[in-house]
Amino acid sequence: MEKEVHEQYEYARRRIRQKKVLYFHFVLFLLGSLFIFVANKFFGFGASSEHNWCLWGITLWFFLFILHFIKVYITDRFMNKKWEREQIDRLVALQQKRISQLESKINEDTENKI
Repeated sequence: MEKEVHEQYEYARRRIRQKKVLYFHFVLFLLGSLFIFVANKFFGFGASSEHNWCLWGITLWFFLFILHFIKVYITDRFMNKKWEREQIDRLVALQQKRISQLESKINEDTENKI
């Protein structure tokens, strides 16, 4: 029982850490986007280029943030340790079934030859 409680604690601690890093990424994205926009519009940084580079940079950063969000709230939520254990158990059961089928086939073949 103590092992299960420890695993639950570790899972909760890991999830909280993931969410904390995601929130930090969001705040960094907001402040960084503001800085990039201000540097481009008011200080003329990169004004010599024909393209609006700050929008491209902010869009790329937003896309990376969305990927981070999906990883934390969708992928890791469903594909956690429990899911891994279930998949491993399912594959082991399939392997054992296949091995038992092969063993029974070998036994039948040896009995037919004798």
